Amino acid sequence: MLTYQTVTQKNAPKIRKYYENCDYELCEYTLGTKLMWREDLKPEWAESQGCLIVRNTFQGKKVYDFPVAGPGGDIDAALTEIEKDAFENGYPLGISIVPEKESVRLLHRYPYVHVYNIRTWNDYLYHADDLASFAGRRYSGQRNHIHKFEKACPDAVFRPLTPEDKPRIEQFWIDYEQEFTKEDLKKAADELRYSKRMMKLVGKPWFRCGAMWDGDKLIALALGEKCGDTLTIHIEKAIYSYEGIYPAFVKSYAQEFAQDVTYINREDDAADRGLRTSKLQYRPAFLAPKYVFRPYNDLQERVHEIPELKTGRLVLNAITEADIPAYNALVLDQDRNRWWGYDDLKELKEPFHERSFFDVVQQDWKDHNCINFAIRADGKFIGEAVLYNFDFRGGAEIGVRIDRAYDGLGYGSEAFRRVCDWALYQVHMVRIVAKCYHENEASFKMLSSYMRKDHSDETFAYFEKLV
Repeated sequence: MLTYQTVTQKNAPKIRKYYENCDYELCEYTLGTKLMWREDLKPEWAESQGCLIVRNTFQGKKVYDFPVAGPGGDIDAALTEIEKDAFENGYPLGISIVPEKESVRLLHRYPYVHVYNIRTWNDYLYHADDLASFAGRRYSGQRNHIHKFEKACPDAVFRPLTPEDKPRIEQFWIDYEQEFTKEDLKKAADELRYSKRMMKLVGKPWFRCGAMWDGDKLIALALGEKCGDTLTIHIEKAIYSYEGIYPAFVKSYAQEFAQDVTYINREDDAADRGLRTSKLQYRPAFLAPKYVFRPYNDLQERVHEIPELKTGRLVLNAITEADIPAYNALVLDQDRNRWWGYDDLKELKEPFHERSFFDVVQQDWKDHNCINFAIRADGKFIGEAVLYNFDFRGGAEIGVRIDRAYDGLGYGSEAFRRVCDWALYQVHMVRIVAKCYHENEASFKMLSSYMRKDHSDETFAYFEKLV
């Protein structure tokens, strides 16, 4: 099970060690974005399989970043941990944001998945050399604005910011807010508040902070972060009344801080018309897509009602209200269920009543997390077969239990094989797994006759059936 911590300045160095060499080129894979927007996204982080795993809250739902590998990290194993975490906590699996270079991996991984790429989320990436020079005909407009700025402020200089500049930064915010106007005041006010908080981190080794000065007056500032071959600009503010200040500042900042990168990421436009116009005028090399993957399981895609399955002696179909007494007796037979590996009574979220277990079966089917088959011999309920733990990759786990009065007659094995065949050859799943306690010799023998042993741990022997 993953153990999460809240993203804070205190644990920032541990997070930063993953991001510093990350080549995803997106602003979401930076320490600055996690710190700046932590009130909105509530990011939590964990380490597993040599990777950084981040879980955010977006529009009231938990979503996961794509894993970021450290040295020797196993991304596929980390994705499996994410899938387990979502399942164990009852979250619909959502991986957001997925960089384009990793999207094919997920398309191969998930047979059934909804994929989104929302235009307003795309980051604007520019060639660092372009912004450091503004050379060529296509940047003539920017050069004209820079000339106007240099003519009006011939003594303006750019230099990196240091902690000693914090009083000047505080004065900058006062000057900036005197000219600050935005239609979406709430959104803009939050962004400004977060920017002020972030600029208090000037001097931290993770960030590249610079400013333009008109004498002793600070008139523009920025905070950026290098990750891999990309420098992401988290904050870029200037006093609007200085004509040409923005292109002049962009050029100076790039000259100072972007000599060791290929791209400068100036983040998305947040559907702001003015920002979009400005970002496009700087001629991006490309807009980096941000894919959202929402996998779903085989039940959701292919099974819309519980079918009736038959063998030579058995009928398997939905558990009904008429089965409640027999089903309760099966589930509450604690001595019989010592090999089941799951305490149905303990896992109830409410006090037990007559319909408790039946209601769980109904809800699991409604959510398409699980499918329970009643096993019937001569029309009588004698047990259940369950497919559960769907892994979003065409796999699920199977369990079968038979009433003690019908033990030893081969009914469990017969039902087991029928459900497996249905899942593999009619639902078109690719892998069915099962496990049994080492002490359960009968189950071990049955599973060995139909499935291939996969591995063992101290408690269980694990088996699988593949297509």
